[in-house]
This record gives sequence, structure tokens and C-alpha cells, in this order.
Amino acid sequence: MMIRAVFFGTPEFAVPTLSALIEAKGVEIPAALTQPDRPAGRGKKLQPSPVKILAQEHGLDLLQPEKLKDPETLPWLERHKPDVIVVVAYGGFVPKTIREAARFGCVNLHPSLLPMYRGAAPIQWAIARGDTRTGNTTMYLDKGWDTGDIIYQEEEPILPSDTYGTLAPRLAEKGARLVVRSLLDIAEGKAPRVPQPEECEFFAPLINKEDARIDWTKSAGEIHNLIRGFNPFPGAFTSCEGQRWKVLRTEVIQETPPRPGTLVTTAFNTIRIAAADAIVEILELQPAGKRAMSASEFLRGHKPAEGAVCE
Repeated sequence: MMIRAVFFGTPEFAVPTLSALIEAKGVEIPAALTQPDRPAGRGKKLQPSPVKILAQEHGLDLLQPEKLKDPETLPWLERHKPDVIVVVAYGGFVPKTIREAARFGCVNLHPSLLPMYRGAAPIQWAIARGDTRTGNTTMYLDKGWDTGDIIYQEEEPILPSDTYGTLAPRLAEKGARLVVRSLLDIAEGKAPRVPQPEECEFFAPLINKEDARIDWTKSAGEIHNLIRGFNPFPGAFTSCEGQRWKVLRTEVIQETPPRPGTLVTTAFNTIRIAAADAIVEILELQPAGKRAMSASEFLRGHKPAEGAVCE
């Protein structure tokens, strides 16, 4: 049985799902909706979203409203007569009028094992909090933030080497297959619908500047996980001798530290900073206004004084 879907999505994370839906037997996808082109890069030129690029490559009808409540959105959607609307990292709240425009409503892919990590940044926070497992959930959108009935869930390990940059693509690829499975089972009337509990142990909000600032009074493990979770975006950072560093890769050295934040050594082309309980060695960093580089590359051009305090 064929199911007709309209796709809402914007960033690279959404691309595997749109691609899988285009290729899936049993799914018809005539149109996609994405965020308007936004300025990006040093030149601040308008850049299309990854979803827009893929949709245009496949000749899908495309809409880019500033808000879903804009007057053209609902008539455009109704013209396509979707059975279901698929939402993956669109970047905005989907109002009730839109959710009710398809007979099966809106199906969302959320990269966590709901109800854990409802919110905008579930992958980053799961890594930053030191979790060893996460996953994907397909669910029906409702009026709450990621509170709708669950269709399917699939677990995924968080490896010790994982960063946001490695885990997100893996979840995106596996989540795409979970969305296709969900839609085909909805079409056949055999998809489950499991209500979520109201409680959410940890909400995963958008990451602000202070969230990304490294607090050297925390444990070395906490700092290491924060850096993993925020690499490459938004990037955990610290300041040392007045220079801001985005810290990209680290490891924990089990040595007794001095005062937290103290730059312990730059000997042997290493940058080691004291945390509350151990030492954090910076392996890769990006000084303000410069490219990412290894610690040894950085120390060839700039050598902060041992004993300096980072904050």
C-alpha cells in the first residue's frame, strides 16, 4: 500500500531520511518544506539548507516559509494531499493546523530514547553527560516538545571515541531506516502507538554560550565528555592568557592536579590543564580566528606560560 508523505527538515541530519523516503518502495514524496536560505560563512552569503539542495536535485516541490503559520503554508500543504508529514530537525514548532493537515498526522524522528533528552540538542547532551547509550525514536507530534506517542525505538551505543560529529551521522543514517519502517507500517495499519510518560529525566535545551564554557572546577571526566559532546558544534571553549581557545579533542591524565584551571605544562609539545581531580591534556584546539590544529602545531607559534590560569 502506497503512503504519500511531505517532508519537513533543514540540516544535514535530515538528509538521509529524505533520501531514504525518495528511494523507498511504498512511499510517494512530492514535496519538501525547509527553512529559508540563511547567511553563512565569512562573506555572509545566503546559503540553501542541505534539505533544499537534495529536494531540488530530485525535482520536489519546495516551500521555504519564515514561519509555518505564514498564510501560504497550509494551502500549499493541502494541495499535496499528504497521508503523513515527516518532520526531521526542521527547526521550528509545528502548529496544530499543520499537524492535522495529514490523515496520519506528523511523524518525527528524534535522536534519543524518549522520554530521555526531549529538546533541541539531545545528541550533544547525551555525550556531554557521559552516557554510553542513546538511540532513535519515531513518534507522532503533538502539542508538547517531543511528548507524542512513540512508534519505534532503536538503541545505539555511544563509543568512548564518539563526538557529536561522529555520532550524529550514524544516528541520522539509522534513523532514516526507522522512519521508512514506521511509514510503511502506518500504511498497513500495524504501527504501534505507545504513550510516553509525562516525566523527562533530562531536557536537552539549545546550547548557549555559558553551557560551552569549560568549568575547570569540574572533574576531568566531565570536562572531557563536554568537549566530546560539543565537538564540532558549538565547541567547548576556555580562555588562557587572554586568548580564547575552542577545545576539540582531549584525554584524561590520572595525576594529582594543582589548582583547577592551572596550565600544568607545555613540555614535550603537550598542553595539560588541571581539573578538580585529574589533568586534562588538550590534543586539538582552535584559537580564535584561526584554524583547528594539534597542540604541537599551536605550541610552535605560541607558548603560554606554565602556571597560567585558564578560565
